[in-house]
This record gives sequence, structure tokens and C-alpha cells, in this order.
Amino acid sequence: MESKNKNIKVAVALSGGLDSSVTCFLLKQQGYDVLAVTAKMVDDAKFKQITANAKNVADKLSIPHYVIDLSKEFKKEVIDYFEEAYKNGRTPNPCILCNRTIKWGRLFDYAINDLGCDYVASGHYARIVDDNGIKKMYPARDLQKDQQYYLFELDQYHLNKIMFPLSDYVKEDIRKIAIDNDLPSKSSKESQDICFITKPMTTKKYITEKLGHKKGNFVFIKNNKIIGTHDGFYQYTIGQRKGIGIAWEEPLYVVKLDAKKNIVYTGTKEDLMKSELTVHDIKLQYPFNKNEFEAMVKIRYNMTAQKALVKLDYDNKTGKIIFENPVSAVTSGQAAVFYDLKDNHLIGGGWID
Repeated sequence: MESKNKNIKVAVALSGGLDSSVTCFLLKQQGYDVLAVTAKMVDDAKFKQITANAKNVADKLSIPHYVIDLSKEFKKEVIDYFEEAYKNGRTPNPCILCNRTIKWGRLFDYAINDLGCDYVASGHYARIVDDNGIKKMYPARDLQKDQQYYLFELDQYHLNKIMFPLSDYVKEDIRKIAIDNDLPSKSSKESQDICFITKPMTTKKYITEKLGHKKGNFVFIKNNKIIGTHDGFYQYTIGQRKGIGIAWEEPLYVVKLDAKKNIVYTGTKEDLMKSELTVHDIKLQYPFNKNEFEAMVKIRYNMTAQKALVKLDYDNKTGKIIFENPVSAVTSGQAAVFYDLKDNHLIGGGWID
């Protein structure tokens, strides 16, 4: 194994957490020439700790460790986007943006172009398979951790230079490897969704601090009647049930946001259901020339994919998705990602209007 891989240089995007640490360990065990790269994304105590944790792992494994300061880029392309989306009544997905611009953007380019690496690896749970020279992304073995959804914007250039060594493992295996080999990350906890919002801060508090309090109305969507007031539409997301604070004969949900008028429209569960949606900025992972096809579609990470008809307009990078059965809480700003009907490989996706 070692003689085959020793001349293949692989950079691991290392956060010092469990998954990326075991990624480093497995690749070194397989004989690759491994180095670690840590991106500093926010200049604060938390990211100083992340850098220190990553260095501990690299030292333990005796591999070189590089730190790249991407805090300015992260602020502009992820944090500013996040705040602007809420301000305009959309619910952002910063993890997808971070994957596009930071992890598989600048960190990837730094590893390939500046450090001369052949591949960049990460602790993502997904599988890359070669299909007659075309790289396709499939679900990882651990379906509970599968992260294809967040990676839909990767293209053939990236997929040809990416490794996901955790694709054959489940989370319990990863923890055991870390413990058995006394990696510094062996007892680390799962990272939270939004890395730049640290507990006890919540997304709602963060957005309220940025945008302030702005009195507006709750409106019941069926009759357009005002049924209460709130302190800013940006404190709410489509599909939200808790935190509305209005007594009603049946459960109330947030079903629509009007950023210009500062209105939060509420309704019942049936008001959340939609059979179709449109998307923009379509990206496909490999050459794909069908304008119309059936696929399994996710409109958020933690949902079960639903069967739908996908119609694409390649010239305008837009599309229309028509679901076989209505889906709940279609949310502007989130991604709609489509998967092959037969084998679940990722075809591509776009951003919900």
C-alpha cells in the first residue's frame, strides 16, 4: 500500500475535530504523503482554539500543518451573505456557501496550486465513484451523516481531485478509530451548524442584534386578517411553529415572509404544502443534457428526498420542480438538490426562488 501511495500528496482540510482528524489518520495509514490545512474563518477565541486543536492532531500524526487566514473572505462571502439573506426575507444556507467559496474554493486552490497537492481530502460523508471517466457523488455508508446535499455545487474539476475517506464508515467506527489510536479529537463533540454563531448565542438573537427590533404584523393568510404583532420578520423562518406566541384553535405555522412590508404570514399545516417551485443558479456535477427528467429531490438537508419532475432551462440556469406529492415548507434561499431516481447519485441542484 505504501509504495503505491507514497508519492501522492494529499492535503486534508483539518478542523481538529473527530471526522477530519480520522481522515488524516486513515490517509497516513494508507501510505499517502499527508499534510493538513486549517482555514481561519473568524478572528476570535473559538477559531484560535480550532487552530490549536488542529495543530495538536497534526503533531500527533507527525504531518505538516498549514494555517491559511480566510477571515476576510469568509466575512464577505459567508457572513455578509447570511445577514443579507435574512434582511431580504430568505433563509440562508451558509454551509453550502462555505463549501463553495472557502473549503472547495480558496482552501482547495491553496492546497493544489500553492502546496502542490494531488488531492484535497475532508471528513465529509459522501462517496465519489468513477463512471467511465465521469466522477459521480453517491451517498456514504452512514446515511444518517450523508452530506451530499451540502456539496451539490462541486464540479468535475473538483471531484477529480477530492477524497472522502470516511465514505465506508459509520460515525461509531470513526469514534473508535480515534479512541484506539489516542487522537486528540477522540472526545470532541459534534460541531454545530453555523460555526460563526457560538452558544449561548442563537441565530434569532444574532440576527436581531444585527437588524434590531422592528414592529410588524402577523397576518393569517386565509383571510388576510392581522392576528398579532412581532419584532421583525427576519426572526422567523418558513415552517416555524414554535415561538409565534399566538393562541389559535389549531397549530399555527409561518408560511410566508414579506420583507418589504415586514409581515409574517401564518397559516395551518395545509398552507405550508406546495407542489412546485422554481430555482435559479443551477449547477450540475457532470455533463447532463436532459431538459426534463424525473428525480428524487431534497429542499433541505434533513428531509427524505421526494420524487419530482425536474425541468431545466440551461441558457438561464433556472429550473422548475414539480413534486409527485406536495412538500412542506418550501423556503426561499435554501437549495433544491436532485438525485438520480435509480441509484441516488447526485445530479445537481439550484437555489429556491
